[in-house]
Amino acid sequence: MSLSKKLRIPPGSTVSLDDWDPADTYGWKKDEEMEEELAASIRELDALQYVMYAERKHALLVVLQGMDGAGKDGTIRHVMTGLNPQGCRVTSFKVPTPEEAAHDFLWRIHRAVPPLGDIGIFNRSHYEDVLVTRVHNLVPRAVWSRRYDDINAFEALLAGRGVVVVKFFLHISKAEQKERFEARIKDPDKQWKLSAADFSERKYWGAYMKAFEEVLSKCSTDQAPWYVIPSDRKWFRNLAVCRVLVATLEGLRMKFPKPSVDVATLHV
Repeated sequence: MSLSKKLRIPPGSTVSLDDWDPADTYGWKKDEEMEEELAASIRELDALQYVMYAERKHALLVVLQGMDGAGKDGTIRHVMTGLNPQGCRVTSFKVPTPEEAAHDFLWRIHRAVPPLGDIGIFNRSHYEDVLVTRVHNLVPRAVWSRRYDDINAFEALLAGRGVVVVKFFLHISKAEQKERFEARIKDPDKQWKLSAADFSERKYWGAYMKAFEEVLSKCSTDQAPWYVIPSDRKWFRNLAVCRVLVATLEGLRMKFPKPSVDVATLHV
């Protein structure tokens, strides 16, 4: 079974994150073979982006979710390093602005969806509205519990238009998060990343895990699957995300379009 299939949540599954080891590497080791595989995968991803940009029948939307310190920024930096920035846009979703809050929760999300031919990367996403909103009781249960169906319908709409939605839950352990936070405290170059909220949110770890389990169980579909990426080992996280993206784009069987002119008649 391919790594992509091992990490994918089948539609209709009931997910317990206790069954997923955040330190698992599925037999891979941090060695020269792994480094070569990652480098080759990044090159493949670059080539596939080029074909998608030329064909313009599909777009790729990559959703990254995870606890603070799980490596959303690191994944973008290390996996997407070979992509052409002209056809790739990263959107980070923070607390909604007054304008965004005046609309439905998907309004700001839809505006950031990539056009056909491009890649969009969401650092956090519409799933915050069934995660932090739920954990901190920002809206009534009757409100956030309806959003799973809204999200599935929204992602099905995108898929019907040619937008391929791939969602990654970067799964780290609470102990690994603690180590990463402590490393940031000691590193002057990373202290700017720290906030009091990062530490206060650790009190809600159990509530967040239950919220993520429900997201993974209710919102992994054929059109927009979720993948659980063990992320205690940063190198494996990068390799796994890259391999899933390559497998996804290869599955589209994209082709370069035919030239719009008779090439044989062209002379320099």
